[in-house]
Amino acid sequence: MTTGDPGRPRTDRSPWNWLLVLPIVLPLLTFLYNADEPRLLGFPLFYWLQIAFIVVGVVSTTIVYRMTK
Repeated sequence: MTTGDPGRPRTDRSPWNWLLVLPIVLPLLTFLYNADEPRLLGFPLFYWLQIAFIVVGVVSTTIVYRMTK
């Protein structure tokens, strides 16, 4: 597969790809959400932190996509 440049092969070896490790490793750190408090709108820490992990994944994927495009 090539890029828009016909003579230049595509490479996936960008340092920006390391940013994609963040949304994989962050939810594995259980000490971050191993509590009931604080609560946000009545929801325990675990639930709204899961939504925050989704946002981190979307943001980091968007950054990597734009920087390696």
